[in-house]
Amino acid sequence: MKRTLLFIATNLGIMLVLGITASLLGVNRFLTSNGLDLTKLLMFAGLMGFGGAFISLLLSKPIAKWSTKARVITQPSNSTEQWLLNTVAAQAQRAGIGMPEVAIYEGEPNAFATGATKNSSLVAVSTGLLQSMTEQEVEAVLAHEVAHIANGDMVTLTLIQGVVNTFVIFIARIVGYFVDGMLRKNDEENTAPGIGYMVTVIVCEIVFGILASIIVAWFSRQREFRADCGAANIMGQSQPMVAALRRLGGMAEGELPKNMSAFGISGKGGAMALFSSHPPIEERIAALQAR
Repeated sequence: MKRTLLFIATNLGIMLVLGITASLLGVNRFLTSNGLDLTKLLMFAGLMGFGGAFISLLLSKPIAKWSTKARVITQPSNSTEQWLLNTVAAQAQRAGIGMPEVAIYEGEPNAFATGATKNSSLVAVSTGLLQSMTEQEVEAVLAHEVAHIANGDMVTLTLIQGVVNTFVIFIARIVGYFVDGMLRKNDEENTAPGIGYMVTVIVCEIVFGILASIIVAWFSRQREFRADCGAANIMGQSQPMVAALRRLGGMAEGELPKNMSAFGISGKGGAMALFSSHPPIEERIAALQAR
């Protein structure tokens, strides 16, 4: 419940800030008496699309900590925590990035990485993963997350999300304008957009948003293959990552918050494969063995 409320509150806050910014810049006045001002509409769509994506990226680390109740290791309290810090430090050095924060959270087997930049990131692992995997398998999972950071995957996915958001907002309003015009073609007295415009924009944003999520999910799946290979490079061999994936394939997957699922180590396939942020584990293993 807290995660859902945080997600809603964060999005409302982002939309409020962007709405005020759009008003101050004047780019929200794209509906004119002469029709659509496509330049202003594109500027508005870009501000809302990229602005929302980048604000979410900047907030990703604190939100991840809060939503998973992850505890950042500052002073190791046991040998496991010390090993985690040492392992991530060595991997970060090999990957050429700054030392990420390392955290542990309660939950079923999973792990994730997040953060706005390569040198200001977070790697978190669940207690379930630490308890269910061998040390070498955990090391491979950590290397996978470090590879995500080194590859700049958080920023890349944010840019992709920003592009598709912009097109969804832009095209939805063009379609809404023309549909509204057709519905009111005999009403010459009122030139302002009517209910047809608003309803069409909402419907188009939902439909186009679903289609856009397929594109984003495809890019996310390609990142997973790259991160698997990156883990193998960091460790100097593929077998530990293969073993970790095989183990994950036989485990109950730990669910992550929606805004973190694309950065976890495991994901869902099946009938919803087009919307999955992760490829099937069998495909990931085959790709590693073929490299």
